[in-house]
Amino acid sequence: MPPLTTPDATALLGVYARVGPLFVAGEGSELIAEDGTRYLDFVAGIAVNALGYNHPVFRDAVLRALESGLVHVSNLYRTEPGERLAAELTSHAFPSGGQAFFCNSGAEANEGAFKFARKWSQKTEIVAFSGSFHGRLFASLAATDRPDYRRPFEPLLAGVQIVPLGDEDAASRAITERTAAVIIEPVQGEGGVRPVPAEFLALLRELCDKNGSALIFDEVQCGLGRTGTLFAAEQMGVVPDMYTLAKPLGGGLPMGAVLVNDAIAAALAPGDHATTFGGGPFVAAVALDVLRTIAEPDFLAEVRSKGEWFSQRLNRLVAGSARVREARGRGLMWGLELNDVAAPVVAAARERHLLVLTAGPTVIRIVPPLTISRDELERGATILAEVLA
Repeated sequence: MPPLTTPDATALLGVYARVGPLFVAGEGSELIAEDGTRYLDFVAGIAVNALGYNHPVFRDAVLRALESGLVHVSNLYRTEPGERLAAELTSHAFPSGGQAFFCNSGAEANEGAFKFARKWSQKTEIVAFSGSFHGRLFASLAATDRPDYRRPFEPLLAGVQIVPLGDEDAASRAITERTAAVIIEPVQGEGGVRPVPAEFLALLRELCDKNGSALIFDEVQCGLGRTGTLFAAEQMGVVPDMYTLAKPLGGGLPMGAVLVNDAIAAALAPGDHATTFGGGPFVAAVALDVLRTIAEPDFLAEVRSKGEWFSQRLNRLVAGSARVREARGRGLMWGLELNDVAAPVVAAARERHLLVLTAGPTVIRIVPPLTISRDELERGATILAEVLA
């Protein structure tokens, strides 16, 4: 057996500016560093660890999945977990059911959704919105409103137009008979934690219906219970043609999904898209238990209740700090808009053993485990208030 190597961050490709201690364990809503220090986690792996750390549902699902002996068999063959997961997801997503395609990440899900929209519509143009973040692959990056991210890798996918969010006239001009797909996050994540008004989503639904375009709701970050309903769009009363999902779906294991309605599903045939690992029996079995846990009405009601309480707590924080302009969000997805840059606040909070992250240069993003307690929310809010004071 070769000797164990010492951890060395320099061996990893330098596309992340990693900070803080070396984490070795997690429990509940806390991460534990190698020296035993516990950090209250308001990041949750960037909205991934919906059930926190070492949750019995996740742990037991992993152990049962391992006992089956099936980790991977490829999509050439049928396995039970993926079929069950697809049926449950689509039954929640669409009145008539629909179908699911599983992949490994949110960016892959959005890339797949663009392909499906183009095949179904026989058109090529895509409309996205300012503040959007849909991934870092070539089509998803073209639909992401981060010029600094896009510039080094241009030319990206042609025919993608980014429209001002909430501008009804601009949306009406941009969405035409040439539009294959319109993609939007019902609650923007990376763009500053911005809930999109229901009226604007309803207008997009109307424009897509008029022009024969697919409406895609990117719920990679805001979906699967994060806002207090299984899909964030449920609160807006608008049903898309496709949902893209990822982050919490696998409970921390890599998994993404595209949920498509029956009309788009009917346009796709064997060979139109593929994945080696997507929807494998091990990850799908774990995801099924995670989904069932989050989709429980009592679980979602508790997320809404904690979210309403936390909203009031953050608004008190805003009222007591001249540095904070606004608190906005839904459920357990919140952003604090500051009057100056957010990075120093993130660093100062980490020094006090609270993990938060940014959503753009001036926004502190808060996306804790959905299982977090009110006492832990209060503890984190108190630390933030002290830092901002």
